[in-house]
Amino acid sequence: MSVDTVSLTGWGRTAPTTALRFCPRTYEEAAATVRGCGPRGSIARGLGRAHGDAAQNAGGSVLDMTALNRIRTIDAGAGLVVCEAGVSLHRLMEVLLPLGWFVPVTPATRHVTVGGAIGADVHGRNQHIDGSFSRHVRELELLTADGEIRTVRPGAGLFDATTGGLGLTGVILSATLRLHRVTSSWMSVDTERTVDLDDLLARLSAGDHRYRYSAAWVDLLARGRATGRAVLARGEHVPGYLLAARAGRTPPAFRPGQLPAAPALVPEGLLGRASAALLNEIRYRSAPTYRIGELQKLSAFFHPLDGLPRWNRLHGRGGLVRYQFVVGHGQEEALRRIVRLISQLRCPSSLAVLKRFGAGGPGWLSFPMPGWSLALGLPAALPGLATFLDVLDEEVAGAGGRVCLAKDSRLRPDLLAVMYPRLAEFRALRAELDPNGAFRSDLSRRLSL
Repeated sequence: MSVDTVSLTGWGRTAPTTALRFCPRTYEEAAATVRGCGPRGSIARGLGRAHGDAAQNAGGSVLDMTALNRIRTIDAGAGLVVCEAGVSLHRLMEVLLPLGWFVPVTPATRHVTVGGAIGADVHGRNQHIDGSFSRHVRELELLTADGEIRTVRPGAGLFDATTGGLGLTGVILSATLRLHRVTSSWMSVDTERTVDLDDLLARLSAGDHRYRYSAAWVDLLARGRATGRAVLARGEHVPGYLLAARAGRTPPAFRPGQLPAAPALVPEGLLGRASAALLNEIRYRSAPTYRIGELQKLSAFFHPLDGLPRWNRLHGRGGLVRYQFVVGHGQEEALRRIVRLISQLRCPSSLAVLKRFGAGGPGWLSFPMPGWSLALGLPAALPGLATFLDVLDEEVAGAGGRVCLAKDSRLRPDLLAVMYPRLAEFRALRAELDPNGAFRSDLSRRLSL
């Protein structure tokens, strides 16, 4: 097992801290690392796509799980896969698509490990139909603070604490997942422009139930009557028999296009206020007013940014703060106020995505809940950003909503219990299972988890 001292950040490149990085290749090596982690504890880390500090551990140990990446078994008849936690969603798609199966949930990047997807209880464009990732986990193997490996299944308190628990209940070693049946590598996509936020909410409310996948890019620099204007894209997997004869005979395969990984491909700090406004205008105007049935490859629909190396550098050397919140149905006025506040700030916000959420998962710290979710990227160096986001936090909490902890890097701890009403149960279970604090992270210390 290799060991080195590294400086780590989240994908947003904010608040770097230094830790000992262990790279276990067996369960025994992982257990030995946990048992000998020292007073600063340890935390599991996958491919580093959490935007904030959930997978950092200043002065302690970090377990790089990417070497535990074996796919153990695939039941192609029942649609089940058993794999280790370090397997990426990208790898699963490569292996499963030729067999006629797709991952049940994918976030906006395929460069996420299975362990990370469970620990963050990630959601995707199909959250309103299929829920978040944990809903599709049949069981998981969890290395706990005592060095034991436990098999954990839905319905158990430990399962509910682990899914969305950001690695603080133990190290996820493997999982059994239910898959989604597909017969092609293509999506049929309907796209439409909306004139403002109210138009977008109305269309999502009226039609989202007809689509498995749905999300809208929102122009948060638009003001006046255009505030919250958006491009809404919704899609479904295309059955193989509906494709042209030649394409229909081609077995499903995952072959994402990739751009060259040149260091300067994404210029540092590309998105200033003027350039962001121009790009937003071009994106909105170039989108179709209404188009149905466009064929898109899976990677183009689900992971368009994965083809652009270093896109997290768009906002400059200071890094990127990814802010995502959800407020419930009936709290649309709170959503409108927040969108107006962001629009008035005139900051170069990027990657703003609005989704309509359905039922949440069982995880005590899982982010999704029924309502409206908005995610956006902001330059960390923006003057007054911390104060501005504190204002948004108050709006979200006052509306009974919450922010996404897997993306967070700056939430005030006093708001956590307001946003996550089962926080006390999570803390109690952690205290029982891990009284000496074997599992810790920068996020857990910052929020007193």
